[in-house]
Amino acid sequence: MRYSELSSRISGVSQKMLTQTLRGLERDGLLTRTVTPSVPVRTDYELTSLGLSLLDTICQLKAWAEEHMAEVDRAREKYDRRDS
Repeated sequence: MRYSELSSRISGVSQKMLTQTLRGLERDGLLTRTVTPSVPVRTDYELTSLGLSLLDTICQLKAWAEEHMAEVDRAREKYDRRDS
């Protein structure tokens, strides 16, 4: 996936944070980065086999978060009221 595609799919992430995160994932061996010299420069990212091995787990975590977000929001509100 191209950098610009990633940036548009992840709302609210700054260019700096996305770049730092991608570099960390590359360093950890979870993805590869390919730079194609062109105007403008094209940068593509792809999951490695190690990154792909995490895909099911990450999808399950995402599903859990979506299912329980209302409960998390309520817990945060309760906590914030306690400290006010």
